[in-house]
Amino acid sequence: MFMGEFEHSIDAKGRLIIPAKFREQLGDHFVVTRGMDGCLFGYPLSEWALLQDKLKALPLNHKDARAFVRFFYSAATECEVDKQGRINLPKPLCEHAALTKQCVIVGVANRFEIWSAERWTAFATTAEENFDDIAEKIDF
Repeated sequence: MFMGEFEHSIDAKGRLIIPAKFREQLGDHFVVTRGMDGCLFGYPLSEWALLQDKLKALPLNHKDARAFVRFFYSAATECEVDKQGRINLPKPLCEHAALTKQCVIVGVANRFEIWSAERWTAFATTAEENFDDIAEKIDF
């Protein structure tokens, strides 16, 4: 399970350190793709396989399903961790998430998310202000 919040910098070559706690769960290879809310989603290969099964089950005759699957898969990349614990993020992914320097890596149960520090701060501030209201609307 991925949890916690970690701050790291992305370098000029698009390399980002993945937290050691996450690397233990991810192994040497995992998938990163466009996420929602302007961030990136990262999945262990086992979770990626489960997600693929769900995406394959989406109805091909629904325009929104086709659009989602295309957009989600088109930027997906298998990442390999180097000896310093870094991955290389392709330019389209960096652009999608507005990653330039400071990043926040957040654990979210079965995946992790990579945010620009600015976007994460804005999201977290709003979520914190509305946390009680959000919790009341969710039936869990």
